Amino acid sequence: MEAGRSFLRTSPLPWAPKRTLPRRFDLALPHIVRASSSSSTEKRYRGPKPTKDWVADWVSKNDDLVRSLPIYVGGVSLLAVLFNRTLSGIAPVADASSSQSRADLLTLGLAVTNILAGLVWLSIRPKTISIVDPEGIECQIVNPDLPNPVVSELLWFWQSLSDVTCCRSLVIVYNSSCIIQLGFAAESLKSDRKPASVDASKLVQGSLYHGVMKSGAQSYLANLSLYPGKSELPFLPSNTQAAILQPLGEKGIAVIGGDTIRGFTTSDQAWISLIGEKLDATLAKYLDNLPFAMLDRV
Repeated sequence: MEAGRSFLRTSPLPWAPKRTLPRRFDLALPHIVRASSSSSTEKRYRGPKPTKDWVADWVSKNDDLVRSLPIYVGGVSLLAVLFNRTLSGIAPVADASSSQSRADLLTLGLAVTNILAGLVWLSIRPKTISIVDPEGIECQIVNPDLPNPVVSELLWFWQSLSDVTCCRSLVIVYNSSCIIQLGFAAESLKSDRKPASVDASKLVQGSLYHGVMKSGAQSYLANLSLYPGKSELPFLPSNTQAAILQPLGEKGIAVIGGDTIRGFTTSDQAWISLIGEKLDATLAKYLDNLPFAMLDRV
């Protein structure tokens, strides 16, 4: 036993050198492509390269020329037919029995069609959409009974909306009470240079609110002036161009007003829907069964 113990203490373990990884494993690892001005790096890179549509770029830069191009083509074709008719020695009066006369008549019809098409293109132009400054009073009204975490999150929501979208007004109604009103609001009917108050009970009884709550999905009014339900949002500035009604669970709704027709993109709408779910969780956590006082200006 002693001999065995001494052998275990003194005899070294056999050493085996570490095996190197095969080169094919190294090639399987992802390679990092670094930007370099050398030609060798450019030759090694075989990834997708951005493409450029030269025709679309040229058309967008020369819109007036492209719209009037059928007029020039039709005019030149008309002059060419008349010049050919003059030099060919054929009688100027159209003769149905002559193949040349029939071809000239067909060409004249195509030339006139081109001219009319150019005139239509010049007369019909897409309407330019511009940003409209809201006609109202800028305000920041927050319910004084709101906990600090809720106020912080609502203000963050407003700051994010106003920075990255066309949002200029925000009103949130929860549990049939207006908890926050930010941005531009319509002027009060008393003409005292104060923002119009939000009648939460009237909003909750309106068709817009019931439609959003019934569907449980976001409602996007891309051109607010075309919707009869605009009368249910009297607290928004009169020239509000677009509005989003975002449900907050089953107890609340966020009314978002924009300053541009169709100004909220698809990604904006999806992002607002996700933030609406987050706000619903926060409001349900802090505000359920919480009595609200009258709104005070901050």
